[in-house]
Amino acid sequence: MLKLINAVCEDRALSEFGGQDDFTAFLRACGAEGAEIIRCGEDSANVLPRSSVVGVHLPFYTDWVDFWRGDKKKLSEKFGSLRAAERFYGSAGPDCLLGLISADMDYAQSIGARYVVFHVSDVSLNETLTRSWEHTDREVIDASAQVLNALTAGRGYSFELLLENLPWKGFSFIDPELTAYMLSSVNYEKTAIMLDTGHLMCTCTALRTQADGVRYISDMLDAHKELAGRIRGIHLHQSLSGEYAEKALLDPIKLTGDYNADFTAVYSHVTKLDRHEPFSDPRVRSLVDRIGPEYLVHELAAKDRAEKQRLCRVQASALGML
Repeated sequence: MLKLINAVCEDRALSEFGGQDDFTAFLRACGAEGAEIIRCGEDSANVLPRSSVVGVHLPFYTDWVDFWRGDKKKLSEKFGSLRAAERFYGSAGPDCLLGLISADMDYAQSIGARYVVFHVSDVSLNETLTRSWEHTDREVIDASAQVLNALTAGRGYSFELLLENLPWKGFSFIDPELTAYMLSSVNYEKTAIMLDTGHLMCTCTALRTQADGVRYISDMLDAHKELAGRIRGIHLHQSLSGEYAEKALLDPIKLTGDYNADFTAVYSHVTKLDRHEPFSDPRVRSLVDRIGPEYLVHELAAKDRAEKQRLCRVQASALGML
């Protein structure tokens, strides 16, 4: 099992590091051997050693299915105009999505990354606030499969393609039938699951303790039976946001019609739902032992290097890995 941290490949995010040796020392201090990165810009100072990049999180738009389908009516309603939607996505046509993701797949292949991660999910600003869904799980899975099958056909990639669960429409890891449908819909031979524990916890607002979360995740593993064997990686973190989620649903944020302002407000709301906090309860070790992942990612939110190191060590200690 490879122990990893999540990292953002972008100059400002990497500015605390003095170079590759410093970043490698940071990994060791976090109890990790490598990183899963998401590219949001350049690594101009060459901080990230290629040998440390085990996984690449593919770029994503949270709300993309209507754009992929070319649903101009829906796009106009969401963004105020088609021109505003074009500015947001960077193009008038959905092929830009393929280009964006393909570039990072090619990058992952070029550096010898072991896996890439893709969000099988779609959620609009309004859905985030009201949970009044605009698409079915299968519609999101079908659109995701179309994208992934187009991107991987005939490319000869060697990495694993890991599909990540989220608490929105698409793949959530709460319905084994949908999980099986998703896995059968993607043609790429090396397709498996990246189980995000915090996202899974967000699907049950009744959870109040980490022990509740461990039991709930274990129940979902039980429900998935042999499908749980398709889990190759874990994004390990916890989110006990159920009480906040229940209250927020009763009095949701009101959208103003200014997409950029609304996006900022909803993003703040999402960070209160999906908290990316460390497990400190040692019972979490039973989950990791049961799954036996190849990749264990401490996917934790932190304001700076020192906090990231501290939080990673909290979780690693709970796992008995320090």
